[in-house]
Amino acid sequence: MAKQKVETEEPLEKKLWKAADKLRKNMDAAEYKHVALGLIFLKYISDAFEEQYQKLVAQKSEGADPEDKNEYLADKIFFVPVMARWTYIQGRATQPTIGKDIDDAMDAIEKDNPSLRGVLPKVFAQEKLDKASLGGLVNLVGSATLGTKEAQSKDLLGQVFEFFLGEFALAEGKKGGQFYTPQSVVKLLVEMLEPYEGRVFDPCCGSGGMFVQSEKFIKSHQDNYKKKGKVGLALNPADRISIYGQESNQTTWRLAKMNLSIRGIDSSNVKWNNEGSFLNDAHKDLKADYIIANPPFNDSDWSGELLRDDARWKVLGEKLTPPTGNANYAWIQHFLYHLAPTGQAGFVLSKGALTTHTTGEGDIRKALVEKGLVDCIVNLPTKLFLNTQIPACLWFLSRNKINGGFRKRENEILFIDARNMGFLINRKNRDLSEGDINLITSTYHNWRNPDGDYEDVAGFCKVATIEEVAKLNYVLTPGRYVGLADEDDYFDFVERFTSLKTELEKQIAEEADLNKKITENLSKIKLPVNG
Repeated sequence: MAKQKVETEEPLEKKLWKAADKLRKNMDAAEYKHVALGLIFLKYISDAFEEQYQKLVAQKSEGADPEDKNEYLADKIFFVPVMARWTYIQGRATQPTIGKDIDDAMDAIEKDNPSLRGVLPKVFAQEKLDKASLGGLVNLVGSATLGTKEAQSKDLLGQVFEFFLGEFALAEGKKGGQFYTPQSVVKLLVEMLEPYEGRVFDPCCGSGGMFVQSEKFIKSHQDNYKKKGKVGLALNPADRISIYGQESNQTTWRLAKMNLSIRGIDSSNVKWNNEGSFLNDAHKDLKADYIIANPPFNDSDWSGELLRDDARWKVLGEKLTPPTGNANYAWIQHFLYHLAPTGQAGFVLSKGALTTHTTGEGDIRKALVEKGLVDCIVNLPTKLFLNTQIPACLWFLSRNKINGGFRKRENEILFIDARNMGFLINRKNRDLSEGDINLITSTYHNWRNPDGDYEDVAGFCKVATIEEVAKLNYVLTPGRYVGLADEDDYFDFVERFTSLKTELEKQIAEEADLNKKITENLSKIKLPVNG
């Protein structure tokens, strides 16, 4: 007898995405993102409000007032005025004014909830947004229950929001990567750092994925708190860490604020200013326990020429100024400046930062190694990032490798080469599997933990001493240590391009100077006059 094929129900987030994407029509994904995610957020807070509203209605005889904002604030529920409630909005889905109605609803919610002021998108009345499609999207989102206690316990909204962020990032391609770090990379960073409690900082936070994953990490490691004798076990996981962030793109900052709000994570210290973290550091006095970040790769326009004497360029007392033409090492020093005495940092950089010697970067890397700040380097597979094909790596820094709660390893650096890991999602994009993440993470933990069972594995991981790194001129490419051929890794496109550009500019200047001298000499020559 033939076996019957078991049909598995498609997850809610995928169903919603397919339908919502069809309604997008000719609208650019970068703009439609705020339409779809804004409506999803509105449905969530309206669901949560409505559930609490009905409870208060039932308690009226006991003095409860369903229209009193304080009745909702006490339970960390946003108050939703009548004109912004989902039943009202969905009742007007077929009206030609639906766009303005939603914009007005967003305004009304912001007025009643100070923490959301300046956050919610008001993009629904724009002419190019087809109102029939918008009404269809309202009805589609209305079919999903997202904000009730039951839905929150299943993290339905979190799954939908995260999935939509990822799909929009794929749809936008290069531009989408500016607000989105692949979930597998975020998870790898967080799992390796283990932010059980403390201050978590991301000075280029995008849509807030590092913070969301940190909260997920805490929730999934409840048992470890008991083993480690952690205090405050009754606290909500989101209360065990305090988050600090900064973002220079205002629309991305809004996504972050919404992304955190739906999980009940306090985002009051996630700041926006258009100058960015270098020119206008929003957390100047912060010393964080964990820094988790994915800064822009090889940013040449970071205003470094205005910051030559900045206090952040001191590495344990030694002043080492990063080059003005590439922000990679400025980011590293910015992270170090904001680390607490026992703090740890994990971040993404272009692979070229492991080898470059351009304009002092090699000297900074040498200082980082010799001062015992570099803990681990992970070589990543290609095609993980949506916004760049530049090869990437992960850096892990530790302010205290002697008494930081782990094994003493001040003279060691762990190198992991994961370039051959991952699987292809499509022709252009790769992802890391759960098994990949677990293997990389357990290797790091087994190495740094006092009770760890670590061994070098040829072609994958190797512990090198600072003396061994010095012999290789402080190059930090994992392939050089684990035994894999890495001739292609050593080539630094940015460094080579900068070198060629400098050389060309020098030749042009010399040629211009020569032409000037020839012109001057010709003008001095007196030609004979015929006569």
